[in-house]
Amino acid sequence: MPDRDTAVLDDPVAAALCGPHAHLARRHGRAASYHPDIASISTLTANRDAGVWDDLAELLGADAFALLFHCPALPPSHWVSEFAMGGYQLIHTGPRPPRPRRAADLVELGPADVPEMLALVERTRPGPFHTRTIELGTYLGVRENGALVAMAGERLKPPGWTEISAVCTAPEARGRGHAATLITTLVHLITARGEHPFLHVAADNPALGLYQRLGFEIRTEVTFRGFRTP
Repeated sequence: MPDRDTAVLDDPVAAALCGPHAHLARRHGRAASYHPDIASISTLTANRDAGVWDDLAELLGADAFALLFHCPALPPSHWVSEFAMGGYQLIHTGPRPPRPRRAADLVELGPADVPEMLALVERTRPGPFHTRTIELGTYLGVRENGALVAMAGERLKPPGWTEISAVCTAPEARGRGHAATLITTLVHLITARGEHPFLHVAADNPALGLYQRLGFEIRTEVTFRGFRTP
């Protein structure tokens, strides 16, 4: 277990929105969320109070999507449940890796790359990604013959931690070690800042084994839930 406070990971969304990502947050009462073109992730600061769901509905508006995790409470029955999916939160417990050899086709992605990033996400479905998600942190990509075939980046940033997210590889480029290169590079960048890497993964995602081989360890189980406001 790393020598760090892991308590902020019990609700990393709230910790990020009240901390390093406060400038990207919108709030109403006891609910908070990212701006909709950045991320659909929301959090409730008093999730055992039924009235807090009114705050979230007011914040997001009618017929809006809300993604919550690390939230044990359920909304009132007139909210629409879109999905519930089991998964894990993992933290990097291995030693700080050596700086990986930077491949010639490994690049840092910027706003001009967003259309290609969105197209890759559409093909590979690593999780939610929006037009301004890139503002959450550093995103890296791998290009083959100029085309973006793999990427990964930083999402939630609770104090002292950074989440690795949007790890994806185009089907025609799999089996070449791109994901491992991207994750290892991000782990180095994060630890070089004095922060600690973590990530979330669906329970049935075959990438779980890769993450564990790269030094990540399951910290806790998580349920990802998607709802639509009334």
